[in-house]
Amino acid sequence: MSTQHKQTAHQIRLLSRKNHVTNTSGLAPGHLQANLLILPSKHSQDFQNLCHRNPVSCPLLGLTKIGNPHTISPSTCIQSEDFDLRTDCPKYRVYKNGTYLETVTDLLPLWTDDYVGFLIGCSFSFEDALSAAGLKPRHQVSGTMVAMYKTRIPVLASGIFKGATCVVSMRPYREQDVERVREVTRPYLATHGEPVDWGWEALQRLGIRDIERPDFGEKQLFEEGEVPVFWACGVTPQMAVMAAGDKIDGLVFAHEPGHMLLTDFTVKDLEMLGRPLYN
Repeated sequence: MSTQHKQTAHQIRLLSRKNHVTNTSGLAPGHLQANLLILPSKHSQDFQNLCHRNPVSCPLLGLTKIGNPHTISPSTCIQSEDFDLRTDCPKYRVYKNGTYLETVTDLLPLWTDDYVGFLIGCSFSFEDALSAAGLKPRHQVSGTMVAMYKTRIPVLASGIFKGATCVVSMRPYREQDVERVREVTRPYLATHGEPVDWGWEALQRLGIRDIERPDFGEKQLFEEGEVPVFWACGVTPQMAVMAAGDKIDGLVFAHEPGHMLLTDFTVKDLEMLGRPLYN
């Protein structure tokens, strides 16, 4: 196991701040990883409602107050006082008028006091449980990025956020292991929960044309007897931003797919709550 895999969530954030972290899959096992969306405050209520209406694709872990990049509510998400939302995610995507502009390593020159940040649950959070059950995800074995695909499944609209479709992540598993995979991931409601579909017939149902060409991440190799297993994915909010287009005033920021924000919240904390983290 690499040194990074043994480090705490806080240590990973500090490494991200120094641009020393790329793919976060497998880092700080047991801690919740978060997708990220940061947008002007005038659109924050519409987006929060979008999360509540689409809790499988967009499980809300926490959010910031307007203009404050150092504190996330609930405070259990980030417990360290040394935190900066503008620097502590490994990579950020920048959008304008619904169009992707560039990927940057920090938001310091772009941030204004009008932004609100949202943390969305990520399926990387339950990969440690899969590994413990003898079901280690293929992308961790191969050292690649998890494969992610756009689908034709609609996102329930909220205000300016309408017309988007869901994104799913995919991990190959033997067909006889699918029920066990579902069982292991089902309790993780704050990080997408159990798979939304599986099997080769799922490609047609989801509207995925070519399993060899993911929209984000890298393609995964299938071994004999394996089928694709799909989970809801926190890249979905970026599809909502793209669909909103020029209805959004100002720049929007998101995580680069596969490059998550490590939180201090643990899986054990979720078990104690017995409910979604933020509602």
